[in-house]
Amino acid sequence: MDGIGDVAVGVKRGSDELLSGGMYNSPSSGLSSISDTTSNGSDSKKLRVEERVGDAPPSRVLHIRKLPNDVSEAEIIALGLPFGKVTNILTLKGKNQAFLELSTEEAAMTMVNYYSAVTPHVRSVPVYIQYSNHKELKTDNSSQSGGTSTSGSNSSDGSGSASSPVLRIIIDNMFYPVTLDVLQQIFSKFGTVMKIITFTKNNQFQALLQYNDPACAQQAKVALDGQNIYNACCTLRIDYSKLVNLNVKYNNDKSRDYTRPELPAGDGQPALDVAAALSKDSSSLLGKIPGALSPLSAAAAAAAAAGRVALSGHSSSGGVLLVSNLNEEMVTPHSLFTLFGVYGDVQRVKILFNKKDSALIQMADMNQAQLAMSHLNGQKMFSKIIRVTMSKHQTVQLPRDGLDDQGLTKDFTNSPLHRFKKPGSKNFQNIFPPSATLHLSNIPQDVTEEDLRVLFSNSGGTVKAFKFFQDHKMALIQMSTIEEAIQCLIDLHNYNMGNNHHLKVSFSKSTI
Repeated sequence: MDGIGDVAVGVKRGSDELLSGGMYNSPSSGLSSISDTTSNGSDSKKLRVEERVGDAPPSRVLHIRKLPNDVSEAEIIALGLPFGKVTNILTLKGKNQAFLELSTEEAAMTMVNYYSAVTPHVRSVPVYIQYSNHKELKTDNSSQSGGTSTSGSNSSDGSGSASSPVLRIIIDNMFYPVTLDVLQQIFSKFGTVMKIITFTKNNQFQALLQYNDPACAQQAKVALDGQNIYNACCTLRIDYSKLVNLNVKYNNDKSRDYTRPELPAGDGQPALDVAAALSKDSSSLLGKIPGALSPLSAAAAAAAAAGRVALSGHSSSGGVLLVSNLNEEMVTPHSLFTLFGVYGDVQRVKILFNKKDSALIQMADMNQAQLAMSHLNGQKMFSKIIRVTMSKHQTVQLPRDGLDDQGLTKDFTNSPLHRFKKPGSKNFQNIFPPSATLHLSNIPQDVTEEDLRVLFSNSGGTVKAFKFFQDHKMALIQMSTIEEAIQCLIDLHNYNMGNNHHLKVSFSKSTI
């Protein structure tokens, strides 16, 4: 593997040295099936110990099994990239297995939880991922007898063009609009995006994207080339550009230099001559496709692409989230419905009977579940930092008829408060991370700024700033912290302002 940045590639030590120390004597678990049961000889005995340990405690080192014979390290690394930085890899090619080390235990836990719900595939072969008993990978770069030789992470015997930090991106099957911001969100998962120029050439939407480091460009190309941004469409075709630096003159919807925010917007035209072939007819695709999807969050799109997981278009395989570290004194199914409903249509919520600081939340589909997870994991709700991961469950079960579960389970399937039921809804374009600034809409004409300041202050927060839009039906209100804004959204979304005017509250990307 050449030039995958930030990945220290190790070599398998002789006699399975890596596998020999510090095994846990955990009981066998049904979590995963045992591979290589036909192996024989003493060389495989230590490995089998690891395979039997399904209940190993969380570790940032993951054990990946049942890999295809000719799998590349880049393909294995691509499984982990959406969840965090990959810091080391060890392949055991004769055993179709590998160890992958992530930078944090939390990233590894998110990866294991996600792939327990959606089986990962490498070259159409299902692979199995579990925690390793090793807390870190100790590998060296000198090939030892019996070891598997791999190329170092900084090697480049390359093709020349692979050393360019600039990628040329073509979008095939563009049934939904792909904007400069969508590309920035997806590609920034793999490194710092410095500049982007978009244009249309030969009736195809194309872009040039520059990273701060050629290694980041290599990571992105390996993980994203051939993947779909949206379900079954908007396919990425990625090559290295001959250019090594982009000259951006304007910051607008066609070009952007993130290192020079002071650039003028210009006349809205793309910045480079390469875009001279831009056709007004084809560029109108970006604004006129009914039911256009929102830009996916970086985590959602990159997880879909790098994890080789298609974004689910099947509501039947609704994504179920496990939310933990909740404030069990305060949390209710309705509060979870309201907060998670910002990122998708919540179908069912179940607060666990025997563990009331945890809940299962069923979203309408896997895409919405991924969006909610990427935006809400690590946020504060009722003074506690919540953890959001994918659950193994496919659905949330309702209590049997006549069984009282103390109101811990709620079915929201037919709720009128779903934000994304209507195809083409503006809500698809207004999905933003939690922020201290909230967007308010559906405000009655007779409600004043003071009325709204008092209302939001009564939710326990401090209003820092307020601004009405021209028609007074919408406003921005800025709280002192994101946690306060989350609390206000939970308390006041759908609040009855009188005369059947129900206040609509969402997170804003703006500041006042």
